[in-house]
Amino acid sequence: MSHCIDDVWSWTRSNRLQLNPAKTEFVWCAPSRRRHHILTSDVLVCNDSIHPVQSVRDLGVYVDEAMTMRTHISHVLSSCFSALRLIKSIKRSLPADALTTLVIALVHSRLDYCNVVFAGLPSCDIHRVQSVLNTAGCLVAAASRCAHVSRLLRDHHWVPVKHRIEYKLCMTVHRCLHGEAPRCLAGLIMPSAAATGRTGLRWATFGSIAVPRTTSSLDDRSFAVAAPRAWNNLPSPLRRVHSVNTFRRQLKILLFA
Repeated sequence: MSHCIDDVWSWTRSNRLQLNPAKTEFVWCAPSRRRHHILTSDVLVCNDSIHPVQSVRDLGVYVDEAMTMRTHISHVLSSCFSALRLIKSIKRSLPADALTTLVIALVHSRLDYCNVVFAGLPSCDIHRVQSVLNTAGCLVAAASRCAHVSRLLRDHHWVPVKHRIEYKLCMTVHRCLHGEAPRCLAGLIMPSAAATGRTGLRWATFGSIAVPRTTSSLDDRSFAVAAPRAWNNLPSPLRRVHSVNTFRRQLKILLFA
């Protein structure tokens, strides 16, 4: 890794760019049962020693060494509840429409940002994220914590967190199938009819996606596995829809129902 970073450093210098070792972090990612196989030595970056950390932030997403995403969930909950407290302090001065708009802009946007990293997580972690949406629904509806949250969310047409993740995965698969996604993602999606040895299967003609075989729980959470599984759970007529707007509308109706 040090040699690879040195090559990148040489390339950046030749193109009048500069790596900043002071802002460089790295983390070893591995399951807890394999953590003892990982070295704890430093990595050289531009002749500076960088010590491994337990979590790093990349594009606003916190990745921990065990890939549990609990560090990122804690940051999301902290920022969302902080925004809800601020909104609650000015709630009496806001009309109902402005209150809903603020919650969607300051809370829903944080819940939906890169939420596909939550795919395949245990239910206890998903419930932690769902608690933010439940609290927001009670705030907008001026209801107590003992109120029926499902009814409040349905009245505001708010889809639960679990279905929000499925929505993002299915929308990305639809873009991959219709040439609207980057190649790095489109290359991970292969229709079942195009997979080797599956052209004669009956279910391969219903617009399904081939799901790679996995050997660990981390593999099940990858985009190449989680996205095809979410797509294959959709009804066959919905998978055949080509229009993005029509697919988005029907998908929301399905998940909301």
